[in-house]
Amino acid sequence: MKTGEKGITLIKHYESFSPVIYLCPAGKPTIGYGHVVLPREHFDEPITEEFACEILAKDLAEAESDVEHLITVDLSNNQFDALVSFTFNLGGPALAGSTLRRDLNHYDYDDAADEFLKWVYARVDGVLTKLNGLIARRKSEKELFLTADEVEDGSNT
Repeated sequence: MKTGEKGITLIKHYESFSPVIYLCPAGKPTIGYGHVVLPREHFDEPITEEFACEILAKDLAEAESDVEHLITVDLSNNQFDALVSFTFNLGGPALAGSTLRRDLNHYDYDDAADEFLKWVYARVDGVLTKLNGLIARRKSEKELFLTADEVEDGSNT
């Protein structure tokens, strides 16, 4: 599967565009739409939004692959998009070790949806801190996860 427009819009909203490198709340150098700059990477700053979208597409491909390999049950497009947003933000290892994944792979979609709301903490200056931005993002991911996909005839699945 590929991340749909709803998932990309959600990610772009919460990541915001930055043409220059900044430190995210967790202290990681970041550019574009939430791309964590790796030690081997160098960017001529400022980058364009178009280039940021190219970087995002590559980052999404990695998150999509993680979701496809770690989740064994059928997913709607919206469920997939919500999980890609979660994985993009936290990384594949977080999804791999999560109760969200365990519940989902046991066909417990409702409990899995509730698990999004537990992932609202980040290390800030070495201290585990609840972040308002993560609270809002997880609520949006849960809402998208629970939203039925629209089909072409206007009805919902």
